[in-house]
Amino acid sequence: MKRDALQRRVWVEIDLGGLRANYRRIAAAVKPAKVLCVLKANAYGLGVEPYASALARTGCVGFGVAEPHEALQLLPFGKPVQILSSVLPDEVAPMVEAGVTLPVIDVPTAKLIDAAAKRAGRRAKVHFKLDTGMGRLGILAADAPRVIREVVKSCPHLDCEGIFSHCPTAYDPADTFADDQIALFKAILKDVAKDGITFRKVHIAASDAINNFPAAKRAPFNIVRTGINLHGSFDPNGRRVLKLESVLTLKTRVAQVRLLPAGTTLGYGRTWCLAKPTKVATISAGYADGLPLALTNRGHVLINGVPCPVIGRISMDYTTVDASKAGDVKPGDEVIALGGKGKYAITPDDWALLKGTHAYDIICSFGNRVERVYR
Repeated sequence: MKRDALQRRVWVEIDLGGLRANYRRIAAAVKPAKVLCVLKANAYGLGVEPYASALARTGCVGFGVAEPHEALQLLPFGKPVQILSSVLPDEVAPMVEAGVTLPVIDVPTAKLIDAAAKRAGRRAKVHFKLDTGMGRLGILAADAPRVIREVVKSCPHLDCEGIFSHCPTAYDPADTFADDQIALFKAILKDVAKDGITFRKVHIAASDAINNFPAAKRAPFNIVRTGINLHGSFDPNGRRVLKLESVLTLKTRVAQVRLLPAGTTLGYGRTWCLAKPTKVATISAGYADGLPLALTNRGHVLINGVPCPVIGRISMDYTTVDASKAGDVKPGDEVIALGGKGKYAITPDDWALLKGTHAYDIICSFGNRVERVYR
């Protein structure tokens, strides 16, 4: 029997129609700004090619990625591809030849890109990456006017079409640091404009800023970047002004159902003891599949549409749940670990709150044995 003929025990269903609907809602909310779809890390582990295929048919202005291999994978979809982080010296020439939009994080990088573009007989598209407070990569704000002027003057083979930055606290609408970054960014634009230096693409907003800081999606900004919002998820601390739907449903199957006597302890560490005889279902998914350990004795799954509390510590491959209210349950039955509809729906944001993290962490944690199924 071929391995592919066997049904996977754990799979995540991804609603590509819902993905496009989320894109349309985001695009309408930021209009007239355009949307750059961020598909780094294999679309956060969910499968970049199906995502790109679905989004390429929308009006998105392009795709954002973190590194060159991700960029090359997306070029066949016919949209501009931009590296948003950095480009290493040995990566410059191949990326210029491929036509990838590159970040300028300092003068030496700009000169490497310019030299590679000259050898290739073309102009390379670049965006200046400003560090207005993230403290991770880019041109320090105090140096930005000087660096921008120097690069524009000394690198004739660069098409300096854009400039961008990133906000470390945009998930918190009460934190004014993002407002300070926006003001600093505008001051830099005003400074270099004295020498006639302007940009066709200007962006600072990612998903959090789109929801929490309206100024980040208004002029002079004309591009926004979105990643996690495409999936219908949000940071747990911010506003949710966009009416988005989760596109993910993580499913597994029941491995065994038993009526266990009172006094039975469950799982590693014996963290749960049954107070009465209980119908316990063991489901075929654990933390290796992306179920957070933080669901231990706190979360629930859906069997027959009924919430079944997690009891006992989650294992690598299995999880035990109280299926007493789920009706007839038997091995092989479908279980919704994440997803569902109505008041019992479980979202990545729900898991993030239990884990004390954010939805990015949840979505990126689905293991490699979790099959990706696209609807």
